[in-house]
Amino acid sequence: MSNNPRRLGRIACELPPFHARAPWLGGDLQTLRNTLHFAPPDLAAYRHHSLQLPLRDGSGDTLIAALNLPFENGKKPLVVLIHGLTGSETSRNILASTAYHLSRGHPVLRLNLRNAGPSLGKCRHFYHAGRSQDLRDALAALPGELTARGVFLVGVSLGGNMLLKGLSEREGLERVVGAASVCAPIDLKAAQMRIMARRNFVYQRHLLGFLVRDSRFVVKDTPLAARLPALRTIYDFDDRIVAPLGGFTGADDYYARSSAGPRLGAIAKPTLLIAAANDPWIPVASYTNREWLQNEPLSLAITPGGGHVGFHAKDSAVPWHDRAIGAYIDSLR
Repeated sequence: MSNNPRRLGRIACELPPFHARAPWLGGDLQTLRNTLHFAPPDLAAYRHHSLQLPLRDGSGDTLIAALNLPFENGKKPLVVLIHGLTGSETSRNILASTAYHLSRGHPVLRLNLRNAGPSLGKCRHFYHAGRSQDLRDALAALPGELTARGVFLVGVSLGGNMLLKGLSEREGLERVVGAASVCAPIDLKAAQMRIMARRNFVYQRHLLGFLVRDSRFVVKDTPLAARLPALRTIYDFDDRIVAPLGGFTGADDYYARSSAGPRLGAIAKPTLLIAAANDPWIPVASYTNREWLQNEPLSLAITPGGGHVGFHAKDSAVPWHDRAIGAYIDSLR
């Protein structure tokens, strides 16, 4: 198999080939490397601020974001990083991306979704893959001087689906110059079926444990709390917790109304979508079954390896997806 990423849609820039780093070969080891072998980057030298970004849905909820500034403020756009399921501003892939974009002179905002990271227990509602209005509200709440040079959005896994859905709705994106998603579950039903496969039992149990733990803060004073001990699968959680909290009739209604895949054709901003053919969580067919047109602003890059938000390459300590996104941002100038 070629090590060059498969390219579909608009050819926006050259991307480096992907060669998996030994011994982290195969989709599972690529996925697990951040858990098993990770040296956190030192961000202490960069100026840091915590931002409170109020939401406009009347809930009183506020998103908390971590802002890091580069050593020299140049003319590069703000990079906003949106984490995935059970993640936060301290997720290992988010920290690695932060260090990389700061080293390139970008201010970086790590956005925590509702009840994630430092906002755990401080929001009335829980995040999910379809809360694209939260992203628009967060952008609207950012100081003007921070977005004056433009904003580049990066969504990882669940955060990637939320981002793509938000881009398709086109509102509140005036300052956005471009975007990228990494291993986004653009067909939420297909992703749910994949994560519930027998081979992924350990992944599902791990994710479900964190979801049940974190959702306790939201449902503790409601009848939903009694449902938590009986949850056995991600589908159960989506059907019995996410759906009623989010106003859906059930898990399948949540998947159908929140999946970004059917909405991709409405995206107008330049957008790079990154996926791995051997992702154990996200079926690559979610991407390849779509027709990618040269006259739309979307570019798709599928690497033969990389796992789920792994992309650990032998030729660089920087994950391949970060370098690909860096090259894509440069191509937009």
